[in-house]
Amino acid sequence: MEQKERKGCGWFSALIIGLCVVGSCGLLAFGLSHFRSGGEHTMSATGSASVSFESDTIIWRGSFIATDFTSKEAYKKIKSDADLVKKYLKENGLTDEEVVFNSVDISQTFDDVYDGNGNFVKSTPTGYKLSQSVTITSKDLDKVEKISRDISSLLDQGVEFTSDSPEYYYSDLESIKLDLIDKASKNAKDRIDIIAKNTNANIGKLKKSSLGVFQITAQNSGTSDYSYDGAFDQTSRFKTATITVKLEYDLK
Repeated sequence: MEQKERKGCGWFSALIIGLCVVGSCGLLAFGLSHFRSGGEHTMSATGSASVSFESDTIIWRGSFIATDFTSKEAYKKIKSDADLVKKYLKENGLTDEEVVFNSVDISQTFDDVYDGNGNFVKSTPTGYKLSQSVTITSKDLDKVEKISRDISSLLDQGVEFTSDSPEYYYSDLESIKLDLIDKASKNAKDRIDIIAKNTNANIGKLKKSSLGVFQITAQNSGTSDYSYDGAFDQTSRFKTATITVKLEYDLK
């Protein structure tokens, strides 16, 4: 009797499992049918393209200062220093068209006076400080790099010259950008085609496309230098430009 009951339970369990399998298949078939015929269905992919290039323009900035008790004497000194800087730049092969001297800034200097208890008493004038900056823009990167690294002769002549790091630019970024957009668009379409082929999907018309931000980073710096608003490296002579394009297609 107990054995018959076990057989009955086994048969009943098998029936329940069978019904569940049939039901699941029915639901799956309905879902696939609904996916193909109902609603709006698309396929999207993001393509990318990058290119490495060398900058063709260098900008180097420097400044020098002169101080004296009177503004007249301070001006005489900074004018003399400017002549020395011009001579140094010209002797190193720079032309007048590549060099721009900016206007002279002047400010009065003071010393603060304190009493024996450390309380401020007054400020007394000590003289004048004049500063002038110079900007070099050139296509000869090697020449300007060498000049920017070797300003010891100016310092030896008493010129208080401070040098900034060179900045590097490329004069035809627009052509690079357009070429990358073309290549990234093709890359995105290739990805769409591969996905469609491997999923037996039929691609319809292009529904939407979007362009990512233009990134310029130092060559071999990695994607960690990318930014949400787009990176624009100015400190590296050798750079890498990258852009992304997202395409979205309707499914037939």
